[in-house]
Amino acid sequence: MSVAKPLPHESARLHVTGTARYTDDFPAPAGCLHLAFGLSEVASGTLNALDVSAVRAAPGVVAVLTADDFAAMPDCSPSNHDEPLLCTGRIHYAGQPLYLVIAESHLAARRAARLHRADVTEATPILTIEEALAAEAWFDGGPRVWSDGDVATALAEAPHILQGQLEVGGQEHFYLEGQAALALPGEGGDMHVLTSTQHPTEIQHKVADALGVPMHAVRSEVRRMGGGFGGKESQGNALAIACAVAAARTGRAARMRYDRDDDFVVTGKRHDMRIGYEVGHDAKGRLLGIRFRHWVRCGWSQDLSLPVADRAMLHADNAYDIPAMEITSWRLRTNTQSATAFRGFGGPQGMVGIERVLDHVAHAVGRDPLEVRRLNFYAEAGRPADKHIFGTSKSGVTHYGQEVSDFCLGAMTDQLAATCDYAARRQRVAEWNRANPVLKRGIALTPVKFGISFTLTHLNQAGALVHVYADGSVNLNHGGTEMGQGLHSKVAQVAASRFGCDPARIRITATDTGKVPNTSATAASSGADLNGMAVRAACDKIRDRMADFLAAEHQTERSQVIFADDSVRVAGAEYSFAEVAAKAYMARVSLSSTGFYATPEISWDRQAGRGRPFYYFAYGASCSEVVINTLTGENRILRTDILHDAGASLNPALDIGQVEGGFAQGAGWLTMEELVWDGAGRLRTHAPATYKIPCASDMPEVLNVLLWQGENREETIYRSKAVGEPPFMHGISVFLALSDALSQDGGGYPALDAPATAERLLMAHRRLA
Repeated sequence: MSVAKPLPHESARLHVTGTARYTDDFPAPAGCLHLAFGLSEVASGTLNALDVSAVRAAPGVVAVLTADDFAAMPDCSPSNHDEPLLCTGRIHYAGQPLYLVIAESHLAARRAARLHRADVTEATPILTIEEALAAEAWFDGGPRVWSDGDVATALAEAPHILQGQLEVGGQEHFYLEGQAALALPGEGGDMHVLTSTQHPTEIQHKVADALGVPMHAVRSEVRRMGGGFGGKESQGNALAIACAVAAARTGRAARMRYDRDDDFVVTGKRHDMRIGYEVGHDAKGRLLGIRFRHWVRCGWSQDLSLPVADRAMLHADNAYDIPAMEITSWRLRTNTQSATAFRGFGGPQGMVGIERVLDHVAHAVGRDPLEVRRLNFYAEAGRPADKHIFGTSKSGVTHYGQEVSDFCLGAMTDQLAATCDYAARRQRVAEWNRANPVLKRGIALTPVKFGISFTLTHLNQAGALVHVYADGSVNLNHGGTEMGQGLHSKVAQVAASRFGCDPARIRITATDTGKVPNTSATAASSGADLNGMAVRAACDKIRDRMADFLAAEHQTERSQVIFADDSVRVAGAEYSFAEVAAKAYMARVSLSSTGFYATPEISWDRQAGRGRPFYYFAYGASCSEVVINTLTGENRILRTDILHDAGASLNPALDIGQVEGGFAQGAGWLTMEELVWDGAGRLRTHAPATYKIPCASDMPEVLNVLLWQGENREETIYRSKAVGEPPFMHGISVFLALSDALSQDGGGYPALDAPATAERLLMAHRRLA
């Protein structure tokens, strides 16, 4: 079989030779137009008048569109119809598009987009959590509350109570390829849109709505993205709509890409949050009850904030069986960029909250944090919950009512602690800190339990289209998008395994709504789960037709036809796969099929906060050791060991790469990536010069990554597990190792906020001094 092999990425050679085509690389027809938005410079106010005469007169400008040029303003929102393409009178954030420039070149469009004059009556922007609460500026009709168990009694009767608060910053996606789109007008009002998006069907739907045509008149195509991380789930809508509108009005192709500064200023980020907690525990650190409060800054529009905030609530337990839990979540509207999907989709924020709680409790009871974590774990799969260990355990049921039947973190943390020599290294860290007054070391081992599926149940579906040609080559198309994560590679391996053919025979074409309709976003770590199963279904139909034909020809049963090693064996005869394809074609056997898959056994009531939103959980554990200079706050990651659960991995090489990349991005979020707005609501960290992301030198010199050996208990594609988002949370071990380093001198708990920049580390150290 081709699965479970560490085969190279299907576009690896194209990537390293620079010949891989991204959206802005595709040649456009002669006369292609280039677009740019003119942006608001204020965060809140009323647009009284907009003078674009100088814009229209600028060299190379073909047209300028303002709100007055639309009978109905196109909507860019993925959820709430509250994101007009251009400002319609009310300015909501600094960076909001006011008008659209259509020009002969990219440079001409950008230069012209700086020449407008706007008459604006400025209003005081709502920027902070306190300001939003005071103004009752929130989505979802007010705070959402989920409660499980008698929290009031648990806290009242608990021997010990702790309270705390954690600020968790946002994050810029910083995909290497920026947002881009190209619209090619066709005959009869048809529109072909090439975009850099994780959600081709949403682009199709939004463009069709903007043009007033049926969805079948719009074809949305994605060959690959240079990174997405959630930032291309909904943020590409505006560019695609703008290009399609310009192309429809002029009859000429139109393309648009944001320069990096514009990308920062216009598009949404990860949701930043404030997490408050009150926890009751016993003298050993066993959690008895907890009350969480989540304050989520959502930005000016709803976007995907409700499901993001929901998933933060869903992951507020992480790996811990908590007898009573209450979570109150405010989804706050502010005059900033509309926060959007980002790898983990709220799960990392919820998870870092409960990990802070476990760390705080361990500090209060004077025990090793890993011991306290183990004490509160869910019961290991296959064993009943130990009432003595777990107190008033719910026997492995989450606070939203889903049974945790596959928990394996007890064994995983035991293995990781042994292989990374955790106990001895913790002792050495303590010895180091006693001998060194300036440089302080810290170590932390943290678990990950991440739910896999879209919480919007109907999105858990996928389709595929597979053709076998008479020469034995295979062309397949599916609804997932490739953003560098290796989805196409894995799906090709699935197809090769079903046909028993050489993977070189398989070619995956661009994701195309004209081939596979009604696609879900490639998000929620579901790409291989959904599309792999859809491709399997399509391939099996074709393979069975071929087998039936050969079985009849050789007067035997289908089960006696064996596809393996790029050949087909039946009744003592052996053919190459290409020979069988040719024979089947000559016999008029259909060699084309669609496939479809819908995730079973899931249901979710978000109003009640109850159900089974996840088909299964992916697990992992990581141990990081760090050092801090207490005079400057400068710090380094010395070593990280990761054990990650990818089920029966479809491609171990790709999965390990995802674990390494996810860890780097997660560590960056929690230690150095800092978004700063000034008092007027203008984003000041809007370029690589002012926004710091991890580079190679920021990674630990020792980075050990292993995959946990174990199949998925659920019937996923070849019993694999999703591996896109779960590794991101391994960065939490770095954040808590920094906190551990600050704790070494005694005193109170450091209460470190994220990102734990050098400045924050220095201030935290001084508070404890």
